[in-house]
Amino acid sequence: MEQENANILGGQLRKKNLIEFICIIILTAIVWNLPTDIFGIDGLTIVQQRIIAIFVFATLSWITEAIPSWATSLAIITVMCLTVSNNSLAFFKGEENDVFGTLLKSKEIMATFANPVIMLFLGGFILAIAATKSGLDVLLAKNLIKPFGKKSENVLLGFLLITGVFSMFVSNTATAAMMLTFLTPVFAALPASGKGRIALTLSIPVAANLGGMATPIGTPPNAIALQALNNPDGLNLGIDFGEWMAFMFPLVIVLLLISWRIILNFFPFTQKTIELEIKGHISHGWRMWVVCATFILTILLWLIPRDITGIDSNTVAMVPMGIFAVTGVITGKDLQAINWSVIWMVAGGFALGLGMNGSGLADCAIESIPFHQFSPIIILMLSGLICYFLSNFISNTATAALLVPILAVVCSGMGDTLNTIGGTATILIGIAIAASSAMCLPISTPPNAIAYSTGLVKQNDMLKVGLTVGIISMILGYFVLFFIGGSHFL
Repeated sequence: MEQENANILGGQLRKKNLIEFICIIILTAIVWNLPTDIFGIDGLTIVQQRIIAIFVFATLSWITEAIPSWATSLAIITVMCLTVSNNSLAFFKGEENDVFGTLLKSKEIMATFANPVIMLFLGGFILAIAATKSGLDVLLAKNLIKPFGKKSENVLLGFLLITGVFSMFVSNTATAAMMLTFLTPVFAALPASGKGRIALTLSIPVAANLGGMATPIGTPPNAIALQALNNPDGLNLGIDFGEWMAFMFPLVIVLLLISWRIILNFFPFTQKTIELEIKGHISHGWRMWVVCATFILTILLWLIPRDITGIDSNTVAMVPMGIFAVTGVITGKDLQAINWSVIWMVAGGFALGLGMNGSGLADCAIESIPFHQFSPIIILMLSGLICYFLSNFISNTATAALLVPILAVVCSGMGDTLNTIGGTATILIGIAIAASSAMCLPISTPPNAIAYSTGLVKQNDMLKVGLTVGIISMILGYFVLFFIGGSHFL
């Protein structure tokens, strides 16, 4: 009976998604074929109008999830190659002039799949796979939790800090799944009627979401913001791994400590002590030494300023990939464990940015919309709130992929006006903070969904903690950005 109900529900969802997708295609086609003067953008070309239509398709597809988010990104890149590139289908080509516009280079569109930031992500995924395969994650968890003792409140703090630190370098989804596994024997030592289980369960997604803020590889929105900030053809701020961590790492530690007190306030322990027993396979062979040495080398190269090492963060990410491949720590089969769907999704966001800038649409929008008349504070607050709201309901990667290209254009058009709030970096990094702060619902982030699936947490429990932590995270995060921007550290 349950299987039959599940099949009926699945069929209804597929039908709903199909209807939504058909509606999206119809709306995209309408935007594609509207007269150019309707958009109110002076000098809008046919190519630029196509980019707007593709953007509409991406926005609606990501929000409704009529098709998977990664599929939307692949569709964006495919459609751009076929309709607005120099290798477009003959039907979509035209003479490049002021009316038709300039076609993008197909090589540049395809290169979004291998953007240097994508390499940074691949390096992070490879490190995570190697840590799990060798048992380094279990070894670290066992040794890092010991200093927190057996007092229930301190054990909660330990899980928050350890999960947060892991999430800085490992996928927050993988971190949440791993840490919740470690909690299983802990739950057995707690009374079923107490709130301790809820507190510990909620600590994992909260810490995983916040921890991702600390490094450029911690979460996809960070990478999307960093790519826009460091784009040689755009802002070209040259922010490296160490500079990002210099101000985001202390912020994350403070937020984790605040989250500890918030969770304890909502869900106090009735049992004062907890017996910990973390189990898992740990390799004691040469592979463990290779993984440990490579981890240390990679993190050091990320943290040491570029003017000393001569290589950037993206290039450093190639180091673990090369070492693990040559030594056999990682095999071809292990590559299947990489979360390719996230990578394709990030690439789609980069392609949208390329389309807006490469077609000249960004410049046209700047000239047609008086952004310079808008208050920088209003733009900052609105962008953060919109990102926070959307990220609670759709993927934070999709939200960042939508908002960052637009805001990069807006910020460029405002020039020195943004200096009062710390410049463009404040707004774009603010998007990354707002995306990671959105954790109100089980659907908000994968770690939330994993925690909710345990059955130990109710949606209202998650809403109380997620909303409180998220608001504080945004307030403190933007305060730090104001300070950093006003001091011209970026």
